[in-house]
Amino acid sequence: MKIYITGISGFLSINLVRHLLAEGYTDIAGIDLVDFTYPERDRIHFTQGDIRDPNAVRESMRGADMVIHTAAALPLYTPEEIFSTDIEGTRILLQQAKTYGVKRFVHISSTAVYGVPDHHPLYESDPMIGVGPYGIAKVKAEEVCLEFRAGGMCLPILRPKSFVGPERLGVFAIFYEWASEGRGFPNIGSGNNRYQLLAVEDLCRAIVNCLTLERSAVNDTFNIGAAEFTTMKEDYQAVLDAAGFGKKIIPFPAGPVILALKILEKMKLSPLYPWIYETASKDSFVSIEKAQASLKYSPQYSNKQALLRNYQWYLANRGHLSTGSGEVTHRVPWKQKALGLIKVFF
Repeated sequence: MKIYITGISGFLSINLVRHLLAEGYTDIAGIDLVDFTYPERDRIHFTQGDIRDPNAVRESMRGADMVIHTAAALPLYTPEEIFSTDIEGTRILLQQAKTYGVKRFVHISSTAVYGVPDHHPLYESDPMIGVGPYGIAKVKAEEVCLEFRAGGMCLPILRPKSFVGPERLGVFAIFYEWASEGRGFPNIGSGNNRYQLLAVEDLCRAIVNCLTLERSAVNDTFNIGAAEFTTMKEDYQAVLDAAGFGKKIIPFPAGPVILALKILEKMKLSPLYPWIYETASKDSFVSIEKAQASLKYSPQYSNKQALLRNYQWYLANRGHLSTGSGEVTHRVPWKQKALGLIKVFF
């Protein structure tokens, strides 16, 4: 079986590559705009290219039996980049996969498709209301997938919560840096809201199940998240406790903080985008019952365990972390900008 992964240089995909290799899959190929610089380079077939380029997709996907589509432009990119990558790029991939007769195409979507809901837990049947370019693009990308599923393709769609684990940096690196320096950390709102996360290892297992279980079981749309989670304040406090400095998660009123972050964002002085700071004080969790029943999904890690594993990886690797060259992905630490100036108060 040849497995083709888009966005193969990203945080999710390197964990997926390692998981697949450990499971005995040896014919792995993929494409990414960013070079694949991990030790597994000589064990995969890598193409540095753009999923918006039909020629690059045609050549790099040749011979694939299964496609796992993880590539996406994150919310910090321009709306043009987000729409062209997340919508048009998805269509180009699907058209080529159909031409090649790919057996299964696993699309990694996001719970961002639910927008800012008024109830929890969220179910796969709930309305999709994308907020901002990223949320809108994720909704439209799913609509493209549904077109091809209706045309006969086996096309599992996974909607994961924010996932953490080895190689995950991005906004989490800011928190981990403060924790390792013996600082407390500000929380938007009281922190008493329940905010579900996901261990990347659990997501990898769900993806592989989409490749191996019966077509009738997987050809659907599934939420993926942790089964065990408490409040945001309690889950994140576990990292500060592990750091050993006796520091705390410090709550701040959501309204004034969000207003300040909006102003800083307009001045290009905030590392946070609206989806993060406007939802951080709200409940955010999904039902995983459908995935448990159909995908045999059985998450092994709680929110606390996932965060602690990611923090331990950060401590072991922070001495040689790359800051990238204009790269805005989950695999590099995001610049702290104005947040770096207030560290002294924590």
